[in-house]
Amino acid sequence: QVQLVESGGGLVQAGDSLRLSCAASGRTFSRHVMGWFRQAPGKQREFVAHIRWSDGNTYYGDSVKGRFTISRDNAKNTVYLQMKSLKPEDTAVYYCAASKGILSSTDYADYNYWGQGTQVTVSS
Repeated sequence: QVQLVESGGGLVQAGDSLRLSCAASGRTFSRHVMGWFRQAPGKQREFVAHIRWSDGNTYYGDSVKGRFTISRDNAKNTVYLQMKSLKPEDTAVYYCAASKGILSSTDYADYNYWGQGTQVTVSS
């Protein structure tokens, strides 16, 4: 089993930065790939970024490329999402997810474990 706890969300203004954290516990072999997704009210869950634990390989959704950075801290079992140049359209609940597989995926259905989410609100 894997448990995920997100933190770091809040209310910011457009152009500001935030760093989200996802503390993971449980079996390391059940979280080979860690991802961030987000969901705004009335919209589908959207892929944001993922990172592979073994080598730190990353991938980003088109809407956040060049602005967001995903990283990991093995000693702390924590994944981060550094968000820069935030826009009102980034407003959403951000979820941390873990996949047991070694193949990278942007599909939420391929992730096995989920955190409860943290709210990010960006004002104009």
